[in-house]
Amino acid sequence: MNFRRALVAATILAMPIAASAQPVTGIYLGAGAGPDIPLNQDVKNLQLTNGALGGLSTSGKAKFGVGFTGQASLGYGFGNGLRAEVEGVYLNNKGNGFTDFTRTNGLAGGGTQQKYGVMVNGLYDFNGLSPMFVPYVGVGVGALWVNDDLHARNTSTFSYGGNTLTPGGFTAQTNGTTAVFAYQAIVGFSVPVPSVPGLALTADYRFLGTAGNRTDSANYNVSVSGQNFHSYGRVQMGPTYDNQIMFGVRYNFGQAPAPAPVPVAPPPAPIAKSYLVFFDWDKATLTDRARQIIAEAAANSKKVQTTRIEVNGYTDTSGTPKYNMGLSIRRAQAVAAELVRNGVPKQEISIQGFGDTHLLVPTGPGVREPQNRRVEIILH
Repeated sequence: MNFRRALVAATILAMPIAASAQPVTGIYLGAGAGPDIPLNQDVKNLQLTNGALGGLSTSGKAKFGVGFTGQASLGYGFGNGLRAEVEGVYLNNKGNGFTDFTRTNGLAGGGTQQKYGVMVNGLYDFNGLSPMFVPYVGVGVGALWVNDDLHARNTSTFSYGGNTLTPGGFTAQTNGTTAVFAYQAIVGFSVPVPSVPGLALTADYRFLGTAGNRTDSANYNVSVSGQNFHSYGRVQMGPTYDNQIMFGVRYNFGQAPAPAPVPVAPPPAPIAKSYLVFFDWDKATLTDRARQIIAEAAANSKKVQTTRIEVNGYTDTSGTPKYNMGLSIRRAQAVAAELVRNGVPKQEISIQGFGDTHLLVPTGPGVREPQNRRVEIILH
């Protein structure tokens, strides 16, 4: 199995569900499983003593195939990247023969080897490096119980106690469970699942080793010159070394959903500094709509700290220039009086009439144009 490809595939699959990672804080549970790839293990002093047959002592290595490993953990995150956890582990591998034995290289066999125990791990999450995933590293120590249930038989001729053993003339069955010191190194990453706060997918590589030798009991069957002998002995097994690829999940209790972004209040609408009040034809009286506009202008004059207000009156071209000038002034005076009634100091208001000049909508003479019958209020 290619570990690099496995990590790349896990990253690509996790991309659509990635979210900004939050530090692990408080209690969490984790679980994982994956393939276990053990290295060859030393077989030391496979010994047999049986009276007239003399003694046998041979050493070599046991081979194992790719097996299965699983773990479950209970941990605590300190919120600063550091985590501590207690982990239960299990490994199962099938024997895959033997190699490099003294006296003979022709030993075949099989069986199983199981390991289970408890590890105490310390880990560190590199939060903030990426919104997609959080790398982590860790180390652990603990105890494993190793159960060897292996069998072997010779496939080539070799010498034993002055006798020559033909293929199949020697078989051995080892069995034993021994507690040993264990240690491990961990490197991996987690990917948060945004739809479930506190839930994350994990993927990591682990190197798990044990220290010291363990002694197993052994049963032997030997066939020499047509005679079968059965005996008991022992065998020493060396340290174990395992490469593990683990895929799993982790749930951090008590994680609240990410806070929703605080809505930004829209900026206040700009206050108008110019207002138009329209009049009926040949009138200087205020309509209800005109009073609303004047009241709005008066209120806004206080908000923008107005120092001067211009009130300019205009007419259309339907009257004579002299008449229109007087009408425009009367209209401006009506608006100014309404401003005062709405609280604007009279001394801040300047009144001016322009008659039928400065038309809003250009027209010829004698035209009744509603847009030109107006008063403009300008705040300064």
